[in-house]
Amino acid sequence: MQQQNVTGLEGWVDFLTGADIPVLKQTARDLATLREDQNKLSARSVAQVIAVDPMMTLKLLRYLQLNKRRSQTSEVMQVEQALIMLGVEAFFNKIPANLTVQDALKGQMDALIHLLHGVHRAHRASEYAYDWAVRLNDLHYEEVRVAALLHDIAEMLMWCFEPQKMMQIRSIQQQDKTLRSRAVQEQVLGFALADLQKLLVQKWELPQLLLTLMDDANANQPRVRNVQLAVNLARHSANGWDDAALPDDYKDIGELLRTSAEQVMLIVGAEAGIVCDLSKPHG
Repeated sequence: MQQQNVTGLEGWVDFLTGADIPVLKQTARDLATLREDQNKLSARSVAQVIAVDPMMTLKLLRYLQLNKRRSQTSEVMQVEQALIMLGVEAFFNKIPANLTVQDALKGQMDALIHLLHGVHRAHRASEYAYDWAVRLNDLHYEEVRVAALLHDIAEMLMWCFEPQKMMQIRSIQQQDKTLRSRAVQEQVLGFALADLQKLLVQKWELPQLLLTLMDDANANQPRVRNVQLAVNLARHSANGWDDAALPDDYKDIGELLRTSAEQVMLIVGAEAGIVCDLSKPHG
């Protein structure tokens, strides 16, 4: 994909509003396979494919919001519900998986790897958030899962469309780990990714609940705290299970789930196949 000649926060909001958002190659493949097998094709089977891809999830929710029927009074944030409302055949026709991130970042392997790492972290965060929501008897656990999956969507979109500057941001942060992400983003891009995300979600009229759940400023609400802690755990554990921030994560998650940090470590470690000793130094 050509380097974008876009500047400023408003410029990027406008550009991304008109852009064809790429999806994962695996998503495109899996959807094509499902479409060919009518026996396996259902809203549920398609939803399971979309669930691991933040970009395709975003495309679906955005399309539904832009084409909302007058009779639709409630906002839809659940992928399977969105597919049922739209219709599976209409989904394939209206939201095709034409462009993949592998196409978009051809010849830019480093940027593609960082994007895929970000997608993997988002998927992990969504699984943590889903699990904790179920443990907290949150009947709308799917909303929490989607919010965690899309929590860093602006960052992923910028890896797709402005890879060189995103590499520059990463390089600066690698050289000085004390720098705040927001400050480096403002230095290189001229704005912070969190501000871009907030404007995009508003401009695209995505569900208000999604905006609330993705905004860390609302962390006094348990559901938002769930999303925030899931994103933190996915980000920190991606650095290795000896990351210095993890003991604090376990303590915070324990407070959310009303259990001990040791118990949280067992819950998380059992999934990761790793259980470490909290009493030993991290990092």
